[in-house]
Amino acid sequence: MEEISLNNLPKHIAVIMDGNGRWAKSRGALRIFGHQNGIKAVRETVEACAELGVGYLTLYTFSTENWGRPKMEVDGIMDLLVKTIGDEVPRLHKNNVQLKCIGDMDALPEKARRNMEKGIDTTKNNTGLVLNIALSYSGKWDIIQATRKLASAVKSGEMTPEEIDEEQFSRLLSTYPAPEVDLLIRTGGDHRISNYLLWQSAYAELLFLDVLWPDFRKSHLLDAVRAFQTRDRRFGKTHD
Repeated sequence: MEEISLNNLPKHIAVIMDGNGRWAKSRGALRIFGHQNGIKAVRETVEACAELGVGYLTLYTFSTENWGRPKMEVDGIMDLLVKTIGDEVPRLHKNNVQLKCIGDMDALPEKARRNMEKGIDTTKNNTGLVLNIALSYSGKWDIIQATRKLASAVKSGEMTPEEIDEEQFSRLLSTYPAPEVDLLIRTGGDHRISNYLLWQSAYAELLFLDVLWPDFRKSHLLDAVRAFQTRDRRFGKTHD
C-alpha cells in the first residue's frame, strides 16, 4: 500500500472475474463451487478499492451471453447472487459503499431482482466507493439501449441529430455518472474484454492476469494499481 501514489489512482476500475469454472474443475468439483469461492475475492477487491480511495469499481458478474450456460449453473449462480447480496449488503453499508446494478435487471429472476433493488435502496445515500454489479450486461446491450433513448429523443423533437455528441451518449449509458474506465483487469489468463464496457473502456489500461478469480486477493489488486501507475497514458496525444 505504501508503494502506491494516492495522487495517481485510477478513478474507475473494472474487473472481468474469470476462472471460476476452471478453478472448480481442477478440484474435481462443479462449476458453481468456483463461483461460491469467488466471493472472498470480491470482498477483498472491494475492501482494497475502498481503502485506497478508488471512486468506482465495476464487476462483470453475469453477462447477457451467460444465459446460454447450462440451466443448473445459471440457477446456481442466481441462487448464490440472492444469498450473497443478503450477506454482503450490511457490510457494504457499514463501510459507506454504494451498491448499484448495471444491465438488464428485468431479465433477472424476481427474487434476485428484489434483493438487488433492496440492496441498492439500503446503500443509496452512502458517499464512499460506488460498486457497480454488471448483471445480464454486455457492452453491446449498453450501447444499443443508449442509442434507442437518443433515437426516441430525436423522434419526439427533444433534440436534433446534430446535438448528439459523446457527452450526450455517455449520459445514457448504464454506468453514468461514473467516469470512463481507467484500469480494466481480467483474471483467468485470457486476453480479451468479452463484450464488457466497450464504450467506457476506450482508453482503459488493460491488465491480463493468469490467476484464477477465486485465488485473487487484495495483494493482486494493489499490484494492478502499481502497474497502472507505471503506464504512460497519452490518450492519442504526445508529451512533446
